[in-house]
Amino acid sequence: MKIGDLVSVIDDDLKGKISAFKGNLVQIEDEHGFHYDIEKGKVVLHNHNIYDDISITTKKETSTKISKKNQTKPQSIDLHFEKLVNNPQDFESWERLMIQREKLIEKLEYCRSNNMKKLNIIHGIGDGVLQNMVHEVLQGFAGIEYEDHDFFYHSTGNVLVTFL
Repeated sequence: MKIGDLVSVIDDDLKGKISAFKGNLVQIEDEHGFHYDIEKGKVVLHNHNIYDDISITTKKETSTKISKKNQTKPQSIDLHFEKLVNNPQDFESWERLMIQREKLIEKLEYCRSNNMKKLNIIHGIGDGVLQNMVHEVLQGFAGIEYEDHDFFYHSTGNVLVTFL
C-alpha cells in the first residue's frame, strides 16, 4: 500500500484514498474530504476488477408442484331428499332418513377411497333430525375432522369434513 491507493475498511462502510501513514495507523481521506485514522490490519486495497474473471451462472428457479386434486373445489353432497330421489312423496319419513344416511355413507367412503381432501355435507336448517343423523354418522368415521357441536351448530346448514 502506498499514498494515493484506493482502500476500503473491513467491517465498516468506509472507503477512500490513503493520505498518510502514522506508525501502525493509516490515514484515509473519504470522498467528502474527511480524514480517518484506521489500524493497518483493517484496511484493504479497493480493487474494482476483483470479480471480473469470475463467470456468473444463473440457475433456473424451481417451482413447487401443486397437485390438481388439491386445486379443485371440495366434493359436495346435498342431503335434501328431493335431490336424492325422483319421487320423494312415495317415501315415508323413516325411509327418507335411511336413504339419506346410506347416501352420506356412500359419499364418505367414495371420498376416502379416492383420496379426496374435503367433503361439504349440506343438510339444511330444520328441526335438527337430519343434522343429528349427519353428526352421528361422522362420529363413527375415523380419520376425519369436522366442526362438532360448536357455537354455530344450529345456525349453519352444512358441515365441512376434512379427511386426514
